[in-house]
Amino acid sequence: MADVDAQTSEEPPATAGYWYDESPGQRERARRVLEALRTYRAAESAMRRRTRDSMSMGENELLALRFLLRQPDHSARPAELVKYLGVTSASITTMLDRLEKTGRIERLANPADRRSIFVKATTHANEEVRETLGRMHGLMYDVAVGMSPEAQEHVVDFLRRMSDAVDGVDPVVPES
Repeated sequence: MADVDAQTSEEPPATAGYWYDESPGQRERARRVLEALRTYRAAESAMRRRTRDSMSMGENELLALRFLLRQPDHSARPAELVKYLGVTSASITTMLDRLEKTGRIERLANPADRRSIFVKATTHANEEVRETLGRMHGLMYDVAVGMSPEAQEHVVDFLRRMSDAVDGVDPVVPES
């Protein structure tokens, strides 16, 4: 209690919610930006969950399909999926079995090395993903197109810098 009594009116007020020392106006604007980013991330996460549920797929299955569909020929080696998803080879094999069973991927022999395979997204998977995500992508595109070129550049710059900021954070390892 003595510490509380020792405070004077000359001490800066405690910040609410964040750890920043900027002026109150800067702090409030930064807080609103970060809160909007968190709200977007929550909405995107909920949309991904709804998409996975509607397609009866897990998160990694959907991510793997989207990875494959971004490749020029819609195919990749399983090892590339292991690296991209950060999972084990055994997990990839199980996941690919499920995707193959549902007709979303096919396994193809590697013509350059018969000991390895390529995994290719099927036309069915491409159509299913486009049908499921097409409306959402259209709505998102409309929002981006509706922005001024200057605002678009500011958003791109902000998101790149935020990506760099979070990618540069190493996990905290508890001391033993």
